Amino acid sequence: MTQPPQGPWPPHGHRGQQPPSGPLPPPRPAPGPPGYPPPHWGQQLPPYGGPPRPPKKSNGPLIAVCAGAAVLLVVSLIVVVVAVSSNKDSVADAGTIAPATLSDTPTEPTGGSSSTASSSSSAPSSSRSAESPSSSGPQKIYQLADHPILQDPQAGLKNRVCNLPGWQSNQSAAEAFFTAASQCLDAAWGPFLEHYNLPFTPPSLHFPTGSSFQTECGNIQVGIATAAYYCENNLYVPFRGLQTDQYGNNPGVYLALFAHEYGHHVQEVAGLMDAAWEEIYAAGQNSEAGLEMARRKELQAQCFSGMFLGAHVDRGGTINRDMYDKAWDDQETRGDNTSGSRDHGTNAHYASWWRAGAKDNRIVDCNTFSAASSTVS
Repeated sequence: MTQPPQGPWPPHGHRGQQPPSGPLPPPRPAPGPPGYPPPHWGQQLPPYGGPPRPPKKSNGPLIAVCAGAAVLLVVSLIVVVVAVSSNKDSVADAGTIAPATLSDTPTEPTGGSSSTASSSSSAPSSSRSAESPSSSGPQKIYQLADHPILQDPQAGLKNRVCNLPGWQSNQSAAEAFFTAASQCLDAAWGPFLEHYNLPFTPPSLHFPTGSSFQTECGNIQVGIATAAYYCENNLYVPFRGLQTDQYGNNPGVYLALFAHEYGHHVQEVAGLMDAAWEEIYAAGQNSEAGLEMARRKELQAQCFSGMFLGAHVDRGGTINRDMYDKAWDDQETRGDNTSGSRDHGTNAHYASWWRAGAKDNRIVDCNTFSAASSTVS
């Protein structure tokens, strides 16, 4: 792998460059008004279609009736034994439909997502073993453009208060900042995903301190381009990759980066990540179709990042307008124009999808899988 030139880290994907000098762009539109939970919160949605639940087996009781009478010299013993052993099938919860089993869904592993151009599109080093299907409970939905979470035009994240510790450019302070940010992201995305009967669990958070760290997607080298990395329900933030000497006290930029990587966890939990990688593997990772699918996946994570900041800015917590504005402006400095790669989208598209999520906080605006190819180039 060719070592990228020195420069600020890119947003999860690529080496970066200094933000452009000169006058700032026009003022950012304010994020959407309060509200935007998915409609009917608290109401159970129909589970994902599939085969009925496996029937339960029951064994019938063994009924033994013994009657005995003894009268003086005459003893009469009558024993009636009725043995009923049955394996009749009985259907539990008749009329309900369980989620589809894994045998009906893609089993290819998800790929890691990082701030390194060479590894962001790499597949895991080994295939993920198939899990035993469960007949009940939340299940991933392996769909893309027609995924249920991307259909409701009024659905978005609830406006919430998020309090983060003040940013300081050292290991322990950064760990505290991202740990608190992860809790806010859990509180935002968890209820949203659970509303659609998806199996939400928070990602495991890691703060590597060495020159490399091991993941299920391979060994990742920490360098100027490795700011954060997501792989298989694990989110890694090596402080040495943040390049705080370049960005200093700029928590909005760090938060947007972190929320992008968390966006990949949203995709993972929903089933979008697996479905996207299935398409990428089928087309070939370096084919035109494979690269376009990779860009759709990355640009959706951008939009999810924007949604989070838009839903939390100016709500009474510590995510203030300055953080939001800095994150808004910073997106223009990142993308494939900066990195020279083709798997994340142009700088203009990298910024426009983040801003679409931030401006209106509507998840339908993040349906990159139904977007025209010209908007995800």
